[in-house]
Amino acid sequence: MKKAILFKKLAGDLVRCTACAHYCRIEASKTGICGVRKNHKGDLFLLVYGKAVAVNVDPIEKKPLYHFMPKTSILSFGTVGCNFKCDFCQNWDISQRTKGLKNLSIPLEAGLRTKEQEEQFEWGDNLTPNEIVNLAVKNKIPSIAYTYNEPAIFFEYAFDTAKLVKKAGLKNVFVSNGYQSKESRDKILPYLDAINIDLKFFDDKSYQKYCGAKLKPVLENITLYHTNKVHLEVTTLIIPGLNDSTENLKKIAEFIANLSPKIPWHISRFFPAYKMLDSDITPESTLKKAQTIGKKAGLRYVYLGNV
Repeated sequence: MKKAILFKKLAGDLVRCTACAHYCRIEASKTGICGVRKNHKGDLFLLVYGKAVAVNVDPIEKKPLYHFMPKTSILSFGTVGCNFKCDFCQNWDISQRTKGLKNLSIPLEAGLRTKEQEEQFEWGDNLTPNEIVNLAVKNKIPSIAYTYNEPAIFFEYAFDTAKLVKKAGLKNVFVSNGYQSKESRDKILPYLDAINIDLKFFDDKSYQKYCGAKLKPVLENITLYHTNKVHLEVTTLIIPGLNDSTENLKKIAEFIANLSPKIPWHISRFFPAYKMLDSDITPESTLKKAQTIGKKAGLRYVYLGNV
């Protein structure tokens, strides 16, 4: 565990986490919604500091970022846990692991793990901020992505890494659900070069029902990152029957276009996952409809993903 920097002490042993827009009020020995920020005797600790559950070298276009350092590689890493509970999560085996999931879709032979291996499997491999940056420098990778789950929940790990990344002359990229707190956003801004934010719905009821979150903080963060000149691209995973209506897509496209017609919009194809295994794969015709809607709204760059 590492003591968090984003929290406030409350009466008694209570704490208020200030890493994301949930602002969880956490009792002693409990964690917040994400499952990785724990109140230990009146102080908040990050359980996943230096614990990378996934580390890969990707094309930067996979983030997806199409207009930031194109045709380069990016070192991607993330931890377990998430502050959302999306029924349709495509990375559920990582993001939802701290919410009690046991049947993880990772091909490990049952019964052949030691207790130590099991703990490592649950939380990830030891990888310090220094080691992450050294990996990138050694392999001449010009940028690092904080991805696979929400960077806000492992903020202290991300923040310490981001500072070293800047010193090494590399670039920092967040892949985010957009639910950062004002505190975490303001703290990371001087170090952040680019961000891709998911805009899943354009109505509060759907955000609350399917993600356990609210729309307003997402819109505020998209706006403020753009205003602060962080390179911004937006992604919408289009799910049949949930957010594929013309009205919803039009509102999303118009919101982005009103900020700037130059912001790329990635409309991504859904494949059944997690709690929505019985759902349909998004038809390519739906993606093309969304692309037309985006163009009519004034967006210059609308890209189809997962096709």
